[in-house]
Amino acid sequence: MPTALMQQLGLHLPVVQGPMTGSDSPALAAAVSACGGLGSLGCGMRSPQAMREAAAAVRAQTQQPFAMNLFVQATPTPDPAQVQRAMQRLAPFYARFGTEPTLPVQWCEDFAQQLDTLIELRPAVASFTFGILEAAQVQRLHAAGIAVWGTATTVAEALAWQAVGADAVIASGLEAGGHRGTFLADYASSMVATLPLVRDCVLQLQVPVIAAGGIMDGAGIAAALALGAQAVQMGTAFLVCPESAINAAYRAALAGAHATDTVTTRTISGRPARGVRNAMISALEPDEADIPAYPVQNALTGALRKLAGAAGDAQYLSLWAGQGVAQARALPAAQLLQHLQDEWRAAGGQ
Repeated sequence: MPTALMQQLGLHLPVVQGPMTGSDSPALAAAVSACGGLGSLGCGMRSPQAMREAAAAVRAQTQQPFAMNLFVQATPTPDPAQVQRAMQRLAPFYARFGTEPTLPVQWCEDFAQQLDTLIELRPAVASFTFGILEAAQVQRLHAAGIAVWGTATTVAEALAWQAVGADAVIASGLEAGGHRGTFLADYASSMVATLPLVRDCVLQLQVPVIAAGGIMDGAGIAAALALGAQAVQMGTAFLVCPESAINAAYRAALAGAHATDTVTTRTISGRPARGVRNAMISALEPDEADIPAYPVQNALTGALRKLAGAAGDAQYLSLWAGQGVAQARALPAAQLLQHLQDEWRAAGGQ
């Protein structure tokens, strides 16, 4: 039987394509939504105008609902001395590509402006990570007819999202690729695996729970729903689809990767994130404690990662991926969703 969340959104499959800022695309989101899942646009690093363009591109390809995701963050005022040390640390990496690090024009997009734009665009779902909204902000989204989903890495964070009025909680286990959504406690103590996190959240929340982290096939979907989740969010599974925006070097690195090749690190962006280990991570690890917090380090390495991508050098990219990376299938999104549906049914799903 379809879950309540599936019925609310008109989904044929309890699958949410994870928002992957910088790696997803309107084509990927549209393909997932058109085939009965819920496509997502990661908008944490998109400007308001880029958000408008991406949403318009999705709507040009499908009339089905989709989600937009934002990072809940304040514009930082970093310590200039720490920034200078970070730039000196990155200088040898930039030199490999014939240039040197420079201060970016901005550290990040303005969250208030992004939120205003999201409300203007009115996607079916707005999901959030890195922090938590105020109840008044949730009410603004609800007034625009937008469902609000919050990312949690612990039960305490899930309860906090429920308390401010979230319509659902994404329980993100330590297996998940990309940035950790932790916002209440330290990262080490918030590294809870997907299955216990999902079950704890289901038992303690009154709102729907969406399982995220390490889910790669229909059997994984069935397992999450057996624990009480109403849907799953899958990022790494869609990362290798041809519709994603990752470059050839990134694709090649993921093609041969295994769970044991991934590591959670803050070296590249300044915020703990899971990805495939490469030369940049290894070189920066000894100084990890002094690396500026996100979004500063992320902005400082941004130009480097673009240069590395253009050069086809995966050793200086952010190769975000979850522990299920070895199970990723490089199929068009529509074909992948069909496989997921068949596998889910074979495992006892709808």
